[in-house]
Amino acid sequence: RAHRRYHRHPSGTRSPALHGHRSQGVSARATLALLAALLTPWVAAAALPRTAAVPGGIVIVPLTSTATPVPRVQFGDERVMVVAHDGRWQAVVGLPLTLNAGPQLLIATDDSARQTWHEIVVQPKQYAAQYIRLKDKRLVDPSPMDLQRIEREQRILQSAFTHWRDRDAPDMRFDLPARGRLSGNFGLRRFFNDEPRQPHSGVDIAAPLGTPVTAPADGIVIETGDYFFNGRTVFIDHGQGLVSMYNHLHRIRVKPGTAVKRGQRIGDIGASGRATGPHLHWAVSLNGARVDPLLFVPERVLADLGTKQP
Repeated sequence: RAHRRYHRHPSGTRSPALHGHRSQGVSARATLALLAALLTPWVAAAALPRTAAVPGGIVIVPLTSTATPVPRVQFGDERVMVVAHDGRWQAVVGLPLTLNAGPQLLIATDDSARQTWHEIVVQPKQYAAQYIRLKDKRLVDPSPMDLQRIEREQRILQSAFTHWRDRDAPDMRFDLPARGRLSGNFGLRRFFNDEPRQPHSGVDIAAPLGTPVTAPADGIVIETGDYFFNGRTVFIDHGQGLVSMYNHLHRIRVKPGTAVKRGQRIGDIGASGRATGPHLHWAVSLNGARVDPLLFVPERVLADLGTKQP
């Protein structure tokens, strides 16, 4: 996939990035580049998730050499994760489920305040529909008092999803957080009692009540709570805008501020909140956008489960 690049200088002028230009100073520049590489401190390389240039997917945009300072990257109003990989800084960009197909702009700013614009082409994707019947009508049409509670909780959830913690190389190779059956795919267009609601922004894992829920990678618990729709919930910050969420728990076993390790138990599967039975709703947010969690799970794990790769 090609990315179109433009440079914007502090003066405000814009010029296309030129590729393949040769000059008499090639050997001198090569020598300087080699010296810079030798003198540059070692930078930890990150394992990258799989990509899908669709709403709810992830794109990876190559930036400058790691011999240069790490750039700051924005997508819309959100800061974007930047990690080292294959000798270059790479922007790891989450694409919101609500994003329109077509060209989108990513802006990278270097330490001299020069901006480079990268064009991302988002492909359309039609997600399947899911129809759910709920006996408790209040979970479909909340009361005015419920709506006030939901509004308060939405501010908490949004704050957790947009949390930022600097970290050089966040671990982006996730384990599945629970053993069970994948019962709900990411992105489903959901209808509760035939009424359209928000699309399914995570994956569901069905398992018996009390089944352990574990951290898929190292991180820090930044929020826990019992919410109207989500039930008992845990949020884990993995660094640089990568946040995971675990809903409908029967029991929460960690507290905010707890540093958790991969595989550490954080709760038990339950049916709290808006749920038709015991299961885990697992969501992952990247630069404030909910993306398919299975993009972070190794292919061999999905193959063992007989799951089609996203």
